[in-house]
Amino acid sequence: MMVKAGTLALPGIGHAFFTREGGVSSGHYASLNGGLGSGDSAIHVAENRARMAGALGVEPCRFLTAYQIHSPHVVVAETPWTPAARPRADGIVTRTPALAVGVSTADCAPVLFAEPQARVVGAAHAGWRGALAGIVEATIAAMERLGAARESIRAALGPMIRQPNYEVGPDLIERFAAEDPASKTFFLAGPRSGHALFDLGGYVAARLTRAGVRHIEDLGLCTYADADIFFSYRRATHRAEGDYGRHVNAIVLT
Repeated sequence: MMVKAGTLALPGIGHAFFTREGGVSSGHYASLNGGLGSGDSAIHVAENRARMAGALGVEPCRFLTAYQIHSPHVVVAETPWTPAARPRADGIVTRTPALAVGVSTADCAPVLFAEPQARVVGAAHAGWRGALAGIVEATIAAMERLGAARESIRAALGPMIRQPNYEVGPDLIERFAAEDPASKTFFLAGPRSGHALFDLGGYVAARLTRAGVRHIEDLGLCTYADADIFFSYRRATHRAEGDYGRHVNAIVLT
């Protein structure tokens, strides 16, 4: 039902990168689909999210995700919000106990953050757009505004699409080269001329390092490669499945 990172195994902090196992959904959404924006039954999604909330020891109303827009926008969670009132953002930070903050993914990189001394946690949704736009740095800055010390922040990268399965076209390669010249080392020649294989995890980890984060763990798991355990937008597209489930990756101060 979940995988965890050793670097976030800290007193008073719970976290989980939830897999697709352990839920009630069926078909393309089998079984632990937490995607509020998916075409799955709303009743099934609510039950799945309730199970995830329970695994982290919080009430379902205190298990929060945002309306993600592939941006560098970060919000502070202080009280619960309803699914209909979700803020438009790709990062959430909090210092409020028993308020789980998370991001939904199905190939993009989920990053969970914790600063144990200041007791500040956060979650970021880092697809290529958000990563390039600075969602990692924006989440760190938001944590600092809540009292976190950058050098004490721990970050963990969860399941995402990995380089062998992430072919991108020349437009994206050129955009990265123009906006972040240091990114060139994260592209390998692809199977098609002009295309490349992008190392999203490596790129996000490098941004974390450049931002001054000293404790970084990458679980190394690939959403595309393991259909039994993970949802994948790209795999669903290649299989013409029509829709796909979403994971939730969350962290909480206990």
